[in-house]
Amino acid sequence: MRIVKNCDVHISAPIGISKIEIERFIAEHSDWIDKARQKTSERLTQRENFFNQLPLNTKEEVNKAVLRLKSVVEPLVEKHSQLIGKRPTSVGYKKMTSRWGVCYVKKRSICFSLYLLLLPEWCIEYVVVHELCHLIEPSHNEHFYALMDDFFYRWREARKTIRQITSNK
Repeated sequence: MRIVKNCDVHISAPIGISKIEIERFIAEHSDWIDKARQKTSERLTQRENFFNQLPLNTKEEVNKAVLRLKSVVEPLVEKHSQLIGKRPTSVGYKKMTSRWGVCYVKKRSICFSLYLLLLPEWCIEYVVVHELCHLIEPSHNEHFYALMDDFFYRWREARKTIRQITSNK
């Protein structure tokens, strides 16, 4: 049983379990469901409040954000590309709330969320290094994390800080 983003309850049950058994299971766990729905709702509100700090509703707001983020990201890409020995073919910027950055390995291009502007610069640097490391290792595996250790030793701290900032904790 899990609560999804819109606070619906999703149940997974083995084949052969009757509808009555599933309904009984749900009824027995109604307190947990209520608490989990409340927690999910609060988390969604915190997330929405966080992203609403940077209005990106008009083309002008987006263009200003792109210019601001470019001024921070491009020197970091240049610096770390030299250190890592890999350079992206292009760097883009989008209004993304589900990811801080994405590396298109086949194209060797990177795109960053405009909402990075809501983070401290050293956390932005972590995201830049993270995406550049994907040019060497596409997966989040042992090799990838070893690269992160080599090129941005504070990556765990940065990831933790980002999670704290985005959840208002």
